[in-house]
Amino acid sequence: MRMVVGYHGRCFDGCTSAALFTRLYEKVGPKGATVSYRALAHGKGAAPGPAELDGDENAVVDFKYTPSPALTWWFDHHQSAFVEPAHRAHFEAAQQDGRRFFDPECSSCTRLLVRVAKDRFGVTFPGLEELIHWADTIDAARFESPAMAVELKQPALQLMTVLEASEDAFCDAIIPRLVQDGLAVATTELVQSRFIPMFKQHQDNVERVRQTARLDGNVVSFDLTAWDMDGFNKFIAYYLYPQALYSVGVTASSRRSKVSVGSNPWRAGERRHDISKLCERYGGGGHPVVGAVTLGAGELAGVRQAALEIAAALRAPG
Repeated sequence: MRMVVGYHGRCFDGCTSAALFTRLYEKVGPKGATVSYRALAHGKGAAPGPAELDGDENAVVDFKYTPSPALTWWFDHHQSAFVEPAHRAHFEAAQQDGRRFFDPECSSCTRLLVRVAKDRFGVTFPGLEELIHWADTIDAARFESPAMAVELKQPALQLMTVLEASEDAFCDAIIPRLVQDGLAVATTELVQSRFIPMFKQHQDNVERVRQTARLDGNVVSFDLTAWDMDGFNKFIAYYLYPQALYSVGVTASSRRSKVSVGSNPWRAGERRHDISKLCERYGGGGHPVVGAVTLGAGELAGVRQAALEIAAALRAPG
């Protein structure tokens, strides 16, 4: 029996969710099954298809729902989990199999998996408590301060940085280490040898945001497309502009064009917009407090226009 686990790629919560599901499957799945991993990337209207779900059984965690008959297990907490209403209807009709779980109020997919595993299957995750804590902290942006989120002194945040900036194959390979060793992986040579040069790049990114960012009303906007970048630390904006309520950043790489939208977690009580709904207008999605729109590498004009319109909407009364 071959289980394929599709997960939100280059994401701490996605990788941790894949690790927790593996532990759960070891308890409730068929004996002797092999598990492999497949990183999934968000794109306009993206949902896992036959190319991703090619196992004897297939799970998707921390990613959009698919009505594919190949899907066996599903866990997600994103507000924009369903690409279209028909997918939501399919999920509702298929829930009787007891293997599809959705809770948009849950702070992370990791936390959803912890709850479901214990309540439905009597499975817990000894030895992974610290990993679970940090996955939930990171995905819910429950950092003590912008400095903690940007200065990256904690091993968990160093691992976060490596996962977000590494190729899919590395993330696929790190998940079995998380299953076995939990957060201890963060201090290994495997991770630290990548983190050190990435931290230098991160410091460069702080300066790039500083150079390009402009605060207009309650929104700080920046365009980093002068550099080939696939991502950046989303909290830099609030580190540099603690008065900003929202941030809108545009990046471009050989892989994709993207607008990343967020809200300042240290001013959460002032938020008046649902970012996931704004991003859905352009084929993206996310959560009420954070989201993104991802298009192809040649569609930079589209994401720039989306960024302008989203920023304008965020400056308007909610």
